[in-house]
Amino acid sequence: MLFVVATNKLYSLPWKRLFFGQNLRSKYISPCCWNRIEKRPSWLPPPQKRCVRRLVVDGCAQAPTSSITANDSKLKPRKNISNSRLPTNETSPLLLKIRHTCAHVMAMAVQKLFPEAKVTIGPWIENGFYYDFSLKKPLTEQDLENIQREMKKIIQRKLPLRREVLSREEAKKRIEEIQEPYKLEILDSIADEPITIYYIGNEWWDLCAGPHVEHTGMIDAQAFRLETVAGAYWRGDENREMLQRIYGTAWETKEQLEEYLKQKEEAKKRDHRVIGQQLDLFSIQEEAGGGLVFWHPKGALIRSLIEDFWRREHLKNGYELLYTAHIAKVDLWKISGHYDFYRDSMFQQIQVENDPYQLKPMNCPFHCLVYKNSLKSYRDLPIRWAELGTVYRYERSGTLHGLMRVRGFTQDDAHIFCLEEQLSDEIRKVLLLAKKILSRFGFNEFEVTLSTRPEKYVGSDEIWEKATNALKAAMESENWHYTVDQGGGAFYGPKIDIKVRDAIGRLWQCSTIQCDFNLPERFQLEYVTKEGHRNRPIMVHRAVFGSLERFFGILLENCAGDLPLWLAPVQLRWIGLSEEARTICHKYREYAEQKGLRTQVDQSGDRISKCIRNGEIEKIPLLAIIGAKELEQGGLVSVRSRTGGDLGPMNVDTLLSKMMLAIQEACDLQDVV
Repeated sequence: MLFVVATNKLYSLPWKRLFFGQNLRSKYISPCCWNRIEKRPSWLPPPQKRCVRRLVVDGCAQAPTSSITANDSKLKPRKNISNSRLPTNETSPLLLKIRHTCAHVMAMAVQKLFPEAKVTIGPWIENGFYYDFSLKKPLTEQDLENIQREMKKIIQRKLPLRREVLSREEAKKRIEEIQEPYKLEILDSIADEPITIYYIGNEWWDLCAGPHVEHTGMIDAQAFRLETVAGAYWRGDENREMLQRIYGTAWETKEQLEEYLKQKEEAKKRDHRVIGQQLDLFSIQEEAGGGLVFWHPKGALIRSLIEDFWRREHLKNGYELLYTAHIAKVDLWKISGHYDFYRDSMFQQIQVENDPYQLKPMNCPFHCLVYKNSLKSYRDLPIRWAELGTVYRYERSGTLHGLMRVRGFTQDDAHIFCLEEQLSDEIRKVLLLAKKILSRFGFNEFEVTLSTRPEKYVGSDEIWEKATNALKAAMESENWHYTVDQGGGAFYGPKIDIKVRDAIGRLWQCSTIQCDFNLPERFQLEYVTKEGHRNRPIMVHRAVFGSLERFFGILLENCAGDLPLWLAPVQLRWIGLSEEARTICHKYREYAEQKGLRTQVDQSGDRISKCIRNGEIEKIPLLAIIGAKELEQGGLVSVRSRTGGDLGPMNVDTLLSKMMLAIQEACDLQDVV
């Protein structure tokens, strides 16, 4: 891989590699493939001289390790729909201020139009802002238009935003005067002083810590839009009042808004829930319960390919695999601290022979128990244990969303137990592994964040500094550029977050690398030093995908259901235009199956145009058509690629060998020269 580094972003460009004479084994390609090609069926026509050289490749899982030759041309990555890079709240402080001020301007406009409205909270969010209101009547589309029109009037007046510092008593007095009960509750929840409010002109104010733009005229009136209205319980508690939440989006310029709206429209076409249903990959069966995923045969096959690739790469990189239970006594979660910190996200306890048990929300305590099962020496470290472990977390029904937010999911969890001096190198290896795995699935651009020590933390200042410096050193040794989230780390250690950018420019959180000084202490984990003393190991939590379910959803939306050849459940469909041609198709299917390729024969007997159309709808990467002309020439098929169109006539051996190389390189057939 060739890596090009830009500020806060990491780009990787796949290059073509050809391999000759290797003998790599794979469960997906029969061992008799190319090294036993002499035993080819007698009915198969001899290969044409223009066929590519014989290749021995690992069909679906192993990324190539050899370098390209000087004469090899590049394999072309799939093109992104959008090359625009919209600013974010993290990269543009002005944009964050614009969005926050838009929330206040919207609240001011709502109370001008609906004086009885009570305001609650109005933060900025990833692509805009929202505000929750208590209103007597439901808001309509026409109401949104009127609110947006009133907001533009406020913006055009260029009203200044003024910050005022108050005592708690004065703030309470002013809130009571304007009769805003929700603001009183918010005030009671603010622990720190002083209390601050922000005025828009001298007409409207809100309890707020900021930040904001200097005046409303700094908002481009053509660069924001109110989008939807949704219900939201006050404080997220279904036992409290139902409020009306207005969502809006805001940008620095009109052009940015237009680009965002284009991306949003494209995202609708790529909704993984719709694609999953169309391609019959998975379902959520409400009869069984919300947030529980049922994998259908095609989806299960794709998941199996992903898992096998993950396992293979981890074994190659020195990891050992674990399998642990799905349930444990509640006492285990009290030792780990999950019971105290994550109790609201855990399912109710199960009584087993008078002992309370708990479905596991995390895998890490189980790995700690395995570590503790025997005394470790410094010579045993580092220990790298990986598990595809299914966990269960309670999510409110209103927050469930396809594969992105579910109640049972499989984490690609791994834990590293190492010495302090080994930490930086172990982190570097994790970074390289994450980069390699994610790029295999077409994610070649990353944004990386380092989160440092928060105000409340466990562990000494010295160990925090050493761990943070180790994370920095690991990234800098590989020329990874990153941003720093000061104070954004977990209480038990600093962390690295890796976001991938998809084909339409959206960022998705995937990989996490987290140092932990807490669990080794809680579980009394030890190793024997060279001098015979007993010390605590450094523990590192890390995941590449995050969860298989969510990553599968991200993958589907990234490729819009057009899965790469190596992952497609059906890689090629043979289409015969006559009975004789269909007989040949079945023989070709058997021949391809011997090579580990997943092909099928079109049995419909429909006209060629409909057969091609069906293949397009089912998003099958390749179609091989045999008509009268192909029968006459013998051994040829007309090949059509979903991404490359008509590729013309091709010898069957040439087609299959190119498919093998395209699978190896995780690219499209037309990109293989």
